[in-house]
Formats: sequence, structure tokens, C-alpha cells
Amino acid sequence: MVSKEEMLQLCNQWSKNTLMETLDIEYIDAGEDFLKAQMPVNSRVHQPMGLLHGGATVALAESVGSAASLMFINPEKQEVRGIEISANHVRSKREGVVYCTAKILHKGASIHLWEIKIVDEQDRLISLCKLTNMILSRRQ
Repeated sequence: MVSKEEMLQLCNQWSKNTLMETLDIEYIDAGEDFLKAQMPVNSRVHQPMGLLHGGATVALAESVGSAASLMFINPEKQEVRGIEISANHVRSKREGVVYCTAKILHKGASIHLWEIKIVDEQDRLISLCKLTNMILSRRQ
């Protein structure tokens, strides 16, 4: 198993030249059953009314939940695919930072189920998401 520091370095490195880099997502903490990232809220992730776009929120959630599944697989032999995500947006956000934490609910051999909470700087819930990942054998 990789260390916390190695996991964060790996996730941040894999984000180069991807949607995660475009959204300025940074992985900041990891543990046995969770992965945490942050994303700035500014005009780059706003919808036309000047609020955090729900699609950006879901992209953050899926990015963190999918990366979190890497903690439980052998990336040389397996791959992660998000197959279902749902989101409830309960609070709006105009500026600042949101924090996203994915916690494992079910860790099977072929399916991982994640609960993903997105909160603001005061730990107020912005969105609650659920992500299902399928674990596949890596194709040669």
C-alpha cells in the first residue's frame, strides 16, 4: 500500500493536462478509507448566475471518488471506471474554496461505492454525492 504522501503526489501528478488541472483540483489529504481534495470557486467554475456550477461540483466529486479507488487496487493490473454518480446540491457558493471528501462505503472486488461530501470553508454542506466505480482488469 502506498503512503499518504505518495498517494497525494500520484493523484496530483496524474491530474496534469486533464479536467482536474483545468478545474484547479488539488488533492490534499488521504487516509485508510478516504481521499480529500480542494477546488477554488471562481468564474472558471461558475454557471451564468455567478454560482458554483453543479457540473463542476459533480466533476470534482467523480474525480476524487475515482482517484480514491486507486488506493484499493493494483494500477498495473486494474483500472477504475465510474459507472454511476448522483448529486444533491443543497447550498450555493459564489467564491472561495470547496473541499471534497470521498469515503468508502463498500469495497468489493469489482465494485466500490463512495459517499462524497463537498463542503465550504465553514464545513457547511454544499453537495452530497454517491459514486459507484467498477474495477476492471487492465487491458494489454
